[in-house]
Amino acid sequence: MGREFELKYAASAEVLTALAEKYGPGRCIHMESTYFDTRDNRLSKARMTLRLRKENDETVCTLKTPLPDGSRGEWECPADHIQNGIAALMALGAPSVLGELTAEGVVPVCGARFTRCAIDLPTFDGMAELALDSGVLTGGGREIPLCEVEIELKSGSEEAACALAKALAAAYGLKGESKSKFRRAMDLAQGE
Repeated sequence: MGREFELKYAASAEVLTALAEKYGPGRCIHMESTYFDTRDNRLSKARMTLRLRKENDETVCTLKTPLPDGSRGEWECPADHIQNGIAALMALGAPSVLGELTAEGVVPVCGARFTRCAIDLPTFDGMAELALDSGVLTGGGREIPLCEVEIELKSGSEEAACALAKALAAAYGLKGESKSKFRRAMDLAQGE
């Protein structure tokens, strides 16, 4: 299991362009995510996120779970289909409750299509990824624009990633985004 620590910010297209010009070039990744849940939303109720994402030419299955410190546990594996992904995640040590919750199958509930410009930035004691995401969130037959900045800790301390994020937020007028892509797409799917 990996541990994910990231900070999200709402942004405008102009801010994404400015950040790319200042810190780029980065790696361009075309992403299409489909989020899955059971018909009665057991995964969401357990605060788990199950996703199948195409990243350029690779497909990755991911499970995210809450951790006591507020960060998230994250398991990832290559998978061509969600059922194969669930089995592989379980083999990697994902919580056994995943198998129990998904025993009757899962269905797609929402998604996202976006392009990410990923840029590695040094912190005072490690490395963070600056992710510039632009595209759409999908759910319930509708779409809304997606334009956000993520700072994800790759190595070093959370304090260093937070200091970098705070400096970028102040310099570019970034506003914190409290909801994940999944949560916003799920809200859209539920008509909120």
